This record gives sequence, structure tokens and C-alpha cells, in this order.
Amino acid sequence: MRVRAATAEDADAVAAIWYAGWRDGHLGHVPDELVAVRTEESFWTRAAERIADTTVAVVGDEVAGFVIVVGDEVEQVYVAGAQRGSGVAAMLLAEAERQVKAAGHAEAWLAVATGNARARRFYERNGWTDGGAFDYPASVGDRSIPVPCHRCVKAV
Repeated sequence: MRVRAATAEDADAVAAIWYAGWRDGHLGHVPDELVAVRTEESFWTRAAERIADTTVAVVGDEVAGFVIVVGDEVEQVYVAGAQRGSGVAAMLLAEAERQVKAAGHAEAWLAVATGNARARRFYERNGWTDGGAFDYPASVGDRSIPVPCHRCVKAV
């Protein structure tokens, strides 16, 4: 298992992991308006657009998960379903924390959908604390949709 910067060749694998993971963690926990625009195609577009901010975990020759970090925010953390429980997610989260610190920030933060209890437990096990409820502005083109979330934080 290793981490590396994503390349354009990783975009399809990232998109597939992102789409499946997003649906698993968000359906029933985010506004229907957001679900309607987070189509399968939208994840392929977003993955390709965000590849420069993406770090992947590789197991063997396969992309097993990814993180997207921008500034002090860990924007996305997703692992392929078959890799859950393998340590890939913890490794990616630690890499994200390292990137936030290397960028000069003392604290990292991320948003987790309020109803996504599995993700919230994972972050807590990895030393993150619940900074409280807020509405995350999920970008959709030139506008945003407020999503009920919890802001999780960790000193890096």
C-alpha cells in the first residue's frame, strides 16, 4: 500500500470510487436537489477536473482510494468498497493531515454529512473532533446547495 499524486490516468478509478462511495455515504442524508445533480457522469467530470488536488492510495496496481486536499480542508476521502477495513482510509487521512500541515496550517477540517454515522465514527477514531453542525455549501456549477454537516477538526 502506498500513496502518490494522482495522474490523469487515475481519473476513471477515482471517479468510480467517488461515485459509489458518495452514494453510500450521502443518499438519505443530503437534499434531494443535490442527489439529482450528482449523477454518475458528474463524478467523472469532477474527478478529471480535480486530479491536480488528488492523492491516491494504490494497493498492488489498483487505485484503492483517494483524498482531495485544498488549503486546510480535507475535501474528499473515499476508499473502494473492497478496501474498507484494510487501513487504506487511515493512511489517506494521515496523508491529508500531512499535506495540510505542509501547507502551513495548524488545523485541518472536513465536513461530514450529519447522517453519515460510519464516517463520523471513523474520523473520531483517528483523532478528529466534532466542531459542530453547519450547512456545507456543496458546489453545483455557479451556485451551491446547503448540506447539513458536521465540521470535524484536528490539530496538525
